[in-house]
Amino acid sequence: MALKKYKPTTSSQRFKVISAYDDITASTPEKSLLEPVRKSGGRDNTGKMTMRYIGGGHKQMYRVIDFKRDKEGIPGVVKTIEYDPNRSARIALIVYNDGEKRYIVAPNGLKVGQQLLSGKDAAPEIGNTLFLSDIPFGTVIHNIELRPGQGGKMARSAGSYAQLLSRDGKFAIIKLPSGETRMILQSCKATVGMVSNTDHSLEVSGKAGRSRWFGRRPRTRGVAMNPVDHPMGGGEGRSSGGHPRSRKGKPAKGQKTRARKNSSNNYIIERRNK
Repeated sequence: MALKKYKPTTSSQRFKVISAYDDITASTPEKSLLEPVRKSGGRDNTGKMTMRYIGGGHKQMYRVIDFKRDKEGIPGVVKTIEYDPNRSARIALIVYNDGEKRYIVAPNGLKVGQQLLSGKDAAPEIGNTLFLSDIPFGTVIHNIELRPGQGGKMARSAGSYAQLLSRDGKFAIIKLPSGETRMILQSCKATVGMVSNTDHSLEVSGKAGRSRWFGRRPRTRGVAMNPVDHPMGGGEGRSSGGHPRSRKGKPAKGQKTRARKNSSNNYIIERRNK
């Protein structure tokens, strides 16, 4: 994944750094795997704005992604690597031997023409999906299920991954990039490899207009508001705003906000790094 830096011919080009898209092999998506997306503009079903700073953006179609990888024992071949406007990672079109086509989240290093497999018979190679009970220790994995058959929920964004450390009883112990170590049932599936587009975090839009294309509107700082609008608003002159918190008053930036009675607390062995 290479990055493309522009010459400063205009002020907006000066700091612009975006993906070179050299890993993409097809510009037209598979029509049978597309669904329409209706933009909400941050409004609910009554027309009331419930999410601020959302609106506009380019028209997009949703690509139906196979997070379950439940087509076990049937080999598939990677036909294309494509851009997906709905996620930071690249996606890959898989054509199975029975003729069915599916999109998956493309792992780093996946090539067109490569053969993929899911299930018990799959080898622990990049792009293959196995049960956690069959994956060797130390393997880098992504698209991890939290419950058997639910479909991958963890490590799906660009460049993300987890590592299988060990197994204890019916649980597998996984370490996440945040430093969190947690237990997941061995009957859950995961895909081998790291998610593609690892340089995504290094991209710089360069101008406000490019954020508008993504449907993001300008965000007003809390300290610039009045006290009636935000807990950090008001004050004489330019005030710092006091303790950082959300508009609803929930503490941020260092304060622990996780529920003490959260049901998943039992599965977390070590909390994420501070």
